[in-house]
Amino acid sequence: MSTTQSERLRELLEPLVSSQGLDLEEIAVDSVGRKRVLRVVVDSDTGADLDQIADVSRALSAKLDETDAMGEGEYTLEVGTPGAERLLTQHRHYVRATGRLVKFQLNEGGELVARILKVDDDGVDLEVPGVKGRKATARRLGFGDIARARVQVEFSRKDDEKPFA
Repeated sequence: MSTTQSERLRELLEPLVSSQGLDLEEIAVDSVGRKRVLRVVVDSDTGADLDQIADVSRALSAKLDETDAMGEGEYTLEVGTPGAERLLTQHRHYVRATGRLVKFQLNEGGELVARILKVDDDGVDLEVPGVKGRKATARRLGFGDIARARVQVEFSRKDDEKPFA
């Protein structure tokens, strides 16, 4: 998708998404054979439920139908939320990932897997899990130290385990 089309779609759709109490996280147009698929990813601090997704999908569909933003030809609109292993790219993503295990690629090289305990304007306070029976340790990372960060799926975390120290 061209930057111009992406920007135009964002300008058109973001106010509608915001009016539903959600943030527009991502827009992508992919070609699948002769058809195109417009994927819109939305989220909020409390997540988005199916009713909110359906409401925003109807609003976006109506708006797209009354404009030529998608040009001629058929397309499919898909509205959803970020996946379980979302990439953290904005401050609000880190806030929403508080309590979650995250894999950090560091600017200095190397990687770190740790749980986000607290987020402020400058960075994140982390709990680094202990290895081989050792206790977890605290660590601070500034946003400038982070090259990439992605939430990790945890299958073995106990429900009663507290995410905060």
